[in-house]
Amino acid sequence: MRPNLPLLVVLLLAPIAALRAQAPTGPGARVAAELSADVLRGHLEFLADDALEGRAPGTRGGLLAQQYIAAQFRRLGLEPAGDSGSYYQRVPIISLTPAPTLAVAAPTAGSLTWKDDYVLWSMRNDSSVRVRGEAVFVGYGIVAPEAGWNDYAGLDAKGKIVVALVNDPGLRDSTLFRGKILTYYGRWTYKIEEARRQGAAGLLLIHTTESATYPWTTVLSGWTGPQVRLETPPDSLVVAGWLREETARRLFETGSQDLTALMTAAARKGFQPVPLGVTLEASVRSAIRRTETANVLGRLPGRGPLAGEVVLIGGHYDHLGIGAAVDGDSIYNGAEDNASGTAGVLTAAEAFVRSGVRTGRSLMFAGFAAEESGLIGSQAFADHSPVPLRDLAAILNLDVMNLYGRTSDISALGLEHSTLGKTFTAAAAAEGLKVTTNEDGLIRGVYFRSDHFPLARAGVPGTSVEAGLYFFGKPAGYGKAQKDKYVAERYHQPSDEVLPWFTYDGALQQLRVTVRAAVSIADSRAQPQWHSTSEFREAGEARRKTSGS
Repeated sequence: MRPNLPLLVVLLLAPIAALRAQAPTGPGARVAAELSADVLRGHLEFLADDALEGRAPGTRGGLLAQQYIAAQFRRLGLEPAGDSGSYYQRVPIISLTPAPTLAVAAPTAGSLTWKDDYVLWSMRNDSSVRVRGEAVFVGYGIVAPEAGWNDYAGLDAKGKIVVALVNDPGLRDSTLFRGKILTYYGRWTYKIEEARRQGAAGLLLIHTTESATYPWTTVLSGWTGPQVRLETPPDSLVVAGWLREETARRLFETGSQDLTALMTAAARKGFQPVPLGVTLEASVRSAIRRTETANVLGRLPGRGPLAGEVVLIGGHYDHLGIGAAVDGDSIYNGAEDNASGTAGVLTAAEAFVRSGVRTGRSLMFAGFAAEESGLIGSQAFADHSPVPLRDLAAILNLDVMNLYGRTSDISALGLEHSTLGKTFTAAAAAEGLKVTTNEDGLIRGVYFRSDHFPLARAGVPGTSVEAGLYFFGKPAGYGKAQKDKYVAERYHQPSDEVLPWFTYDGALQQLRVTVRAAVSIADSRAQPQWHSTSEFREAGEARRKTSGS
């Protein structure tokens, strides 16, 4: 009997058609389909191994981590995107351990006591600095054009020592700024930046537990030891520090001013700087140590007219190195923080290469250095971007992946600031996930504490991907309980190491949303834009107008 050839062809092609019907459609889905739990786990276990000695900047372990990341980029065929045709971007670090003095020079001379009354450190790269200047209270030390707010109005701050409150006026009046949700204007880092822009010679921040959200003991632990930062050229600001509230009150009284009344006045729009009638004299002798580390950067070129622009996917590879032993273990492995995020960056890079997807904008993958020292690596990237900042469309940051299980939701920091929120939400929906908001993180200003942030401050929209709250097969509150347990028992401890119960389903969910969002941004006609209500809108507009980085 002759075979029925049409029927045979149909039968042979049916399995192929079925496979095609099941294959992921769209470039984002194709990249997401190539993400591998085995790849993620392999990178994580190597980076968090004792052999890397905690990956501290300037150490053997840190260097091994750099070389491993660069080797993976090379294996994948990514173009070097660092200095001089290499995968490495130099990050010079300076550490200054302060021995300060602070005194009232006039109207009545008198010394203050270090640690009891104040802490102080040098903003210069010199072993010894000294400054004498008139003290001026500048309220919250904020200049926010979009809010019609200028605490420096009418003040020539050059040569002055300005005294400012931390947090922002929303702490006292919920109708101002974003109410109890901390804006960047409330962060101590912003106060230093604004004092610099105003040409002040010194800055003293008034500490209260409510406004700082931490006690004076935290100030002592953070600002009396080595002050580690990116080594940059000097500017007007010579010293910065903190005053205890009781000390500030006595200082104001010396100049016949009332701190309580001025704090109340500072929370009202139209506040004007108030000279305190006091001259201060400060000096800092510093023990200096210089080291060097590097960001590791690889680029997957885009195709088309927007290939000169870049979407950045990054995470920090450093941790705390070898330190004080806890239960006989002195290696601070940093498995979750942030070998997991670095592993995620490498896994995402491999998925893009395996998928064959080439986006309109180029993709850059980054292992940031020295995040634990104060976002130093990402700040170096922002200061000396390998592409003009106007061409950096967005940053998607991975810092502590979800190793606890699958969720029905996902979270990310700062989505309310820009149109990136809409893109991320759509990417999550494509994976069947709802985006939830970390309310506690908003109040505490968590957005300002990871490697996307120096880029955001420079005007580049960015987010840091976080775990969801609702875990499949787990009771309500499981996610928060796990996070609290990690913070209490493993965060910045030798016990943050690879644990046998880690699962990679949740991390893969985060990565699938990340790569989908990256594809969407990279193939969009326009870059993400800051919302008009964001404190970073002005920086974003300035970035887009520049002709270079």
